[in-house]
Amino acid sequence: MASNFTILCPIDFSECALNALEYAAKIGEKYKAKLIIFHVLNKQDYQQLAPLDLDGTFQKEFVEQKLKSLQDAVLKESLPKGLQSCEVVLTEGAIVQTTIAYSQKINANLIVVGTEGMNEFREQVFGSRSSKMVMQTDRDILVVPRKAFFKRPRKLVFASDYVEEDKAAIQKVVEFAKFFDSEIDIVHVSSRTRVIDKALHKTMVEEIKPVVSYDLVNYVLKSFRDDLALGLENYLQLAKGDMLVTLSKKKDFFDQLFSKNLSRKMSYFITKPLWVIKSF
Repeated sequence: MASNFTILCPIDFSECALNALEYAAKIGEKYKAKLIIFHVLNKQDYQQLAPLDLDGTFQKEFVEQKLKSLQDAVLKESLPKGLQSCEVVLTEGAIVQTTIAYSQKINANLIVVGTEGMNEFREQVFGSRSSKMVMQTDRDILVVPRKAFFKRPRKLVFASDYVEEDKAAIQKVVEFAKFFDSEIDIVHVSSRTRVIDKALHKTMVEEIKPVVSYDLVNYVLKSFRDDLALGLENYLQLAKGDMLVTLSKKKDFFDQLFSKNLSRKMSYFITKPLWVIKSF
């Protein structure tokens, strides 16, 4: 476990952001982490919160009060359960770029961000921002959908692509799983254009097992006719997984998940949290 584990949670006061904050606090309890509630002043978002204050006269005071209320609630609930501290940071700028820059400045171990997703009629603004943050950040990032209320994760689904970095990534997943006694499915998936070699899967299992000191691990080989991203989400649902985990170091594999339209599909349709591991 990293010493002085730091979690950054961007907040825009939407329902999905509040769900993300709950995840950030609960994870922070286990890691004995420092949690930073981070808000970037943005006139468009503020006008949705306070439509009568069109010129933004009371914007900063209004936001400061809301942030203080959130901080007090987190401290009351999570400080006795292991959270090291909870701070509030208020700044201005472009939301995605400012958040990423601040995460680098404080050397954050994890960003926890909410995603609104897509309703039947239009894109939600924050869903778009969360997708950009996933693509651009160099920090581990946990994306929490609006309807994903925190509960103890009973099963984590780790998407593997037979790369060397899997060995380091799975150790980080195991560390997390041990906090909650979670089961882990290490799943290799292929599209209809790729033939899976069972011998290769067997070799991967033999190589990973020695570095995994955890009993609750399953090794799964799956193929899907549909898009890889949607296939993974389908497996997550069928296996009753509570969180999908993937590794961005796997360039080709990661690109399939998060490039072009697939990044939008995952951000908009996934119903469980998505943890993207960016570093070790």
